[in-house]
Amino acid sequence: MNVSTMFMSKEIITQPLINLPPRRINSNPFFNLPKLGKEKVVIVIGATGTGKSRLSIDIATRYSMEVINSDKMQVYDGLDIVTNKVTKREQRGVPHHLLGVIDPFCDFSATDFSDMTMLSLDSICSRGRLPIIAGGSNSYIETLVDSNFQSRYECCFLWVDVSIPVLQSFVSDRVDKMVAKGMVD
Repeated sequence: MNVSTMFMSKEIITQPLINLPPRRINSNPFFNLPKLGKEKVVIVIGATGTGKSRLSIDIATRYSMEVINSDKMQVYDGLDIVTNKVTKREQRGVPHHLLGVIDPFCDFSATDFSDMTMLSLDSICSRGRLPIIAGGSNSYIETLVDSNFQSRYECCFLWVDVSIPVLQSFVSDRVDKMVAKGMVD
């Protein structure tokens, strides 16, 4: 099975992309540090089609986490096929924030993203859960990190990188599937 087939297989959607060990209490010090000041946040970034959403969902299903979308097109309601927005099934029960919540005829700036993300972070952390921010819009992440975020949160950046031939093949297959789902219509 080649890599692009593995990523596109329907049965893989409900299976983890990576093979993480089963959750164990106190098995990862980053996730279980005592609260001595700053809350913890994981930020997953990388190019389009590298698997950021899948990785964040895989991690979130192993730990008590919720995902905050940072893709500047996926924040808008609708546009599900064009933006390749993760479906409820693909979310595998992981709560997602800022995904399809903005009217597509409204402007939504990086500052708006930062403000709404800070509210989401407060909400997630108040429930004792760990936030994971995932998406491909670096301008959103830069604005967030340059705000008062740094004074309140400690973060771990995960940069997802895929070799160009694998990425081109995967994105090509993904576009074909998007067209088949009705993207042109």
